[in-house]
Amino acid sequence: MRLPLTKLSKNAAATVRCSINPSISHVRRSYAIQAGGAPIAEVFNQGTKWLHKERAAADVSTSRQVDYLRDEVAFRLCERLLDINRSFPNALDFGANACNIARALTRPDPDIDSMKPVKDPIGHRIGQLTCTDTSETLLYRDADLPFNNDIQITRQVLQNPEYLPYAPETFDLVLSSQSLHWINDLPSVLTQINTCLKPDAPFIAAMSGGDTLFELRGSLQLAEQERLGGIGTHTSPLADVRDVGNLLSRAGFKLLTVDVDDIIVDYPHIFALMADLQAMGEGNAALRRDATGIRRDVLLATESIYREMYGVEQEDGTVVIPATFRTIYMIGWKEGGNTPQPLQRGTGEANLTDVLGGGGRIG
Repeated sequence: MRLPLTKLSKNAAATVRCSINPSISHVRRSYAIQAGGAPIAEVFNQGTKWLHKERAAADVSTSRQVDYLRDEVAFRLCERLLDINRSFPNALDFGANACNIARALTRPDPDIDSMKPVKDPIGHRIGQLTCTDTSETLLYRDADLPFNNDIQITRQVLQNPEYLPYAPETFDLVLSSQSLHWINDLPSVLTQINTCLKPDAPFIAAMSGGDTLFELRGSLQLAEQERLGGIGTHTSPLADVRDVGNLLSRAGFKLLTVDVDDIIVDYPHIFALMADLQAMGEGNAALRRDATGIRRDVLLATESIYREMYGVEQEDGTVVIPATFRTIYMIGWKEGGNTPQPLQRGTGEANLTDVLGGGGRIG
């Protein structure tokens, strides 16, 4: 699947590479998971992340210009709703940023390449959408845009990014896009999401993870090793795709599906990439980050290493540097009376050898 990014900043151009992992299924196990509140292990400074978002959203024009990644991920996330043949009277967008999911839900022709194209916006199947975020400036940034008239939105500012103030079995659907990677206690948040879902209701989310920005990370580490004799903490830790399936299972979700997209955006140099990240409000918020920042000579060395290792020459002779944004998509269902269950062991009616063909043995 190749989907061009329609709105890029002046610094960026993009190509898309997509890889799909098979569905992941897990048997539920019992764990002691902390309820919402102080996290078990604090990795990110939530006050710093709130400040990043507030400052980024205050410059409305630039903030909208660099929303190309969030808009694209939100659209791909909403496409997954096309496979669920039901309506959702009450839905939650947890960590809504600038309500990118709401905007994606109102887009016409959501699946024009399908053999059964859907012409109506997906938002017609959503009754009420509650959009939440800790940053009021970012959450209300686009409240005056036309898409707000096409879907019923309620915006709610959260005081704690890791606490969902909703009663059990409140929502028919919970969505989340590009926010979960800043959560300290992800097991607790996923458990709270499962609790506030109605039985047999889906949770669909997308988060940055895995090898996101591996080119920048590696180049920066090599530059610091050369110039300083060691490396600092300048990039935030991210979850791996294998971790996501385990976390969903621990939170009580069933019928799990996890897949991965790589969106590759080309920039003229690392300074353009870092400027866009800052304008997105995606700067490093790790507690152990280096408060003094990155020295200029280290940045210049990083640019040279990045360009040498990953630079791509264009037809006009210019060299751009690719930045990989890996997005992990997940779907989990809250268990209910209509949730399909696997058959018991020993009830199969087909022989695996007959299905696969041949007379060989496996193992």
